[in-house]
Amino acid sequence: MNTLKQLEDGAYQGATRLALAQELTDFPEAIFTLADTLEILDLSNNCLTSLPDDLHRLHRLKVLFVSNNHFTVLPAALGACKNLEMIGFKANRITHVPACALPAKLRWLILTDNAIESLPEAIGERPYLQKLMLAGNRLTALPDTLARCHNLQLLRISANQLTSFPRVLCKLPRLAWLAFAGNPFEPPAPLDSEWQVPKVRMDHLKCHDVLGRGASGVIWRASWRVNAYKMPKHVAVKVFHGSVTSDGYPRDELAIAVRVGAHANVVRTVGYVQSDEALAVVMKLIPSDYRNLGLPPSLHSCTRDTFAPNERLSLADIAILMVQMESVLAHLRVRQISHGDVYAHNVLVNDEMQLLFGDFGAASYYGYLSEPIQQAIVAIEKRALGYFIEDLLSLCVDDQSQSALAQLAYWRQQASMLIAS
Repeated sequence: MNTLKQLEDGAYQGATRLALAQELTDFPEAIFTLADTLEILDLSNNCLTSLPDDLHRLHRLKVLFVSNNHFTVLPAALGACKNLEMIGFKANRITHVPACALPAKLRWLILTDNAIESLPEAIGERPYLQKLMLAGNRLTALPDTLARCHNLQLLRISANQLTSFPRVLCKLPRLAWLAFAGNPFEPPAPLDSEWQVPKVRMDHLKCHDVLGRGASGVIWRASWRVNAYKMPKHVAVKVFHGSVTSDGYPRDELAIAVRVGAHANVVRTVGYVQSDEALAVVMKLIPSDYRNLGLPPSLHSCTRDTFAPNERLSLADIAILMVQMESVLAHLRVRQISHGDVYAHNVLVNDEMQLLFGDFGAASYYGYLSEPIQQAIVAIEKRALGYFIEDLLSLCVDDQSQSALAQLAYWRQQASMLIAS
């Protein structure tokens, strides 16, 4: 983290990135001394309510994060920034998004956890828009012009006030990752006993070390103080925090995790906690030889996964993984669940390419929707699978033999067909 004093003293001349979090109430004028180099500016976790009208002086600025501040309106000054592609105003107090606040090159817009009731029609005039994060607002509808956003691939509209499923989403040709749970058009999703997942008490569990952290909570290695359901001695417990995440409500993730049921390639939910004190999912502990297949998207890749530099796959590996992933998605279709986040970074594998799929934070139940909309949602999930195949193929190390080239052509064709579905 940088400091304002160092900035004012000229310590960051030539910097392309700057992050300041010092309870700022005014935009520091000294930031303009970096106008010829600054590309990424992070002013999250301050007390800002406005940005300067001449923000466009930062003519190289591509990425701006201003999350956890006190904005009530998305600043109009953003629209004049000719190279600005990514804007993040998560967890502010925004109620209004003016059309003039949307820059021409907008690619990635994060407005999670605000109080926005509507979006401007001009959203459809942003042809580069690829990722749109709107969970945790007060939207009652989406503009029809969104249909013009032909490059939109990832959309989060969970935890809003939408009164019906937005049919405009069925017209988006590249949409692949969609979360829509937690809106009034969705019937309540009780944790039903038919799924045979027991409700347990948090005080019957003892949490040990942290296994991982995500947008919606912390995953702990745990053991039982009181094992009333004859479960394995050691389990993993995801304890949810906060009322809303970038994907939606934690309670919806919990409901889906219970609804999913058993599958050999899905991280198994064995219990849940739902009380005034805690909300948590109890899962089967994953063996230590499993690793994440991918890494989350970067600022550059936007909606596409990244991978460790040494990650490589053969075509045989890809075939093994695809058989398992297709089986998982078929299982979810039977349960009428859209995962919403079919990515390699949500896949765990071991050296034998045995796959475990999890993280239902963006998942939605769609069994109550009309048949045409259900078919559209299935097509969206298939598109994600097509991108998943493309990402795996980017890791391929096979030789250039005729058989390898034929297999490569087959998988590329499969990906193209799914993306075009």
